[in-house]
Amino acid sequence: MNIIIDYFESLDPVYAAFLATLFTWGLTALGASLVFLFKGMNRAFFDGMLGFTGGVMVAASFWSLLAPGIEMSPGEGFEKVVPALVGFGLGALFIFGLDKVLPHLHVNFKMSESEGIKTPWHKSVLLTLAITLHNIPEGLAVGVLFGGVAAGFDGATIGGAVALAMGIGLQNFPEGFAVAMPLRRQGLSKWKCFNYGQLSAIVEPAAAVLGAWAVLTFEPILPYALCFAAGAMIFVVVEEVVPEAQQGNFTDISTMGFIGGFMIMMTLDVGLG
Repeated sequence: MNIIIDYFESLDPVYAAFLATLFTWGLTALGASLVFLFKGMNRAFFDGMLGFTGGVMVAASFWSLLAPGIEMSPGEGFEKVVPALVGFGLGALFIFGLDKVLPHLHVNFKMSESEGIKTPWHKSVLLTLAITLHNIPEGLAVGVLFGGVAAGFDGATIGGAVALAMGIGLQNFPEGFAVAMPLRRQGLSKWKCFNYGQLSAIVEPAAAVLGAWAVLTFEPILPYALCFAAGAMIFVVVEEVVPEAQQGNFTDISTMGFIGGFMIMMTLDVGLG
C-alpha cells in the first residue's frame, strides 16, 4: 500500500485524480462484466450491496470530506463551520436540481416511477443515468481531495485520497452489475448490457479532473468544495440509495450491508489517511 501512496505522491494531482477514478470506473466495468457469467441477480445480495453503497458514501462524506473540510477552515467556533454549512447545502441543492431535471429510473422501480423531465428514452438509458447521478459527486470528491493535497492544506492527504478512491471503487462494483443485469432480463444482448453498465461510471474521471483543477486554480474554495461533495453524496444516499435498498423483502440485509460499508470505508480512511 505504501508503494501505491508513494506513486500517487509523485504524480501531477489532476493526473492522479484521473488515474484514481479510472480505477473506480474499471471496477464498475468489472461488475457489469458479470452479466456474461450469470443469468440472474439474487435480490438479497443486490439489496445488501445497495446498503453497502450507502454505508461507504456516508462514511466517506464524513471521514474523507466533512472532517477535513472543517479542519482546514479558518476562524474559531461558529465561524469555522460556515464553509461546511455553505458547501454542504450547495452540494445537496446541486444534486437536487439534477434529480429534478435529469431523466432517470432507479433499479427497483417501474417505468411509471421514472424521475426528471419526461422523455421517450428507453429504460436502459434511464437506468444508466440513475447510477450516473450517484457517480458525479463521487468523482468530484476524489478530485477535490487530490487537489487539496497538492495545494498543501492540512487534513488532506494522499492516503486519504487513495482510501476514498478504494472505497468508491468497492461500491461501484455492484453498481455496474445492478445496471447490466436488469437490462439482460429485458432481452438486451450481453454486450449491450455490459456497455450500459460500465458507461454509468464514465462520468467519474471527468468530475475528478474538474474537481482537482478547480481546487488548484481557486485554492480558497477547498473547504467549500470538500463539503460540497459531501452534501451531494449524502443527498444521493437519502434520496436514491436507501429507498432503493428498502424496496424489497430484505431490509435487514440492506441495513447490515450499510453498516458493513460504513465500517470498511471508515477503516480505510483512518488507516490510510
